[in-house]
Amino acid sequence: MPLKKKISQSPLKRVLFIGVGVIAVGLGAIGLILPGIPTTPFLLLALWAFSSSSRRFRIWLLRHRWFAPLIRNWQRERVIPMQAKIIAAVSMVTSWLLLWWTQSLTIWLLILIAVFFSAVLLFLFSKPSKLRSTGAKRQ
Repeated sequence: MPLKKKISQSPLKRVLFIGVGVIAVGLGAIGLILPGIPTTPFLLLALWAFSSSSRRFRIWLLRHRWFAPLIRNWQRERVIPMQAKIIAAVSMVTSWLLLWWTQSLTIWLLILIAVFFSAVLLFLFSKPSKLRSTGAKRQ
């Protein structure tokens, strides 16, 4: 797997990166259970943090029964499951409608948020939802 970064020699940095990784794994685990909470972005953050702080935690995450397939799918083909795309779209549209309905923001801020949400959704839906073919040889 990629991300073979040099482990930080500073004990403070290592502790901070491990803390970020543990929190990110926890949030990713919550995302497996609760709809509307993303999983893969938190796992990628954890992988980055562990790659900078602990080979043991990095290897654990890359071999984890539930987390490893999500990380591998993203690393191989930038796959985002359709369920995650739909949840993200519904969450963003609902959030924007609530902001508009409560009239708590100016029109320019609502437009800015709508543009941002649209860009995120374009990114999400531009990615495949499934691996191309599991039998094909990978390079």
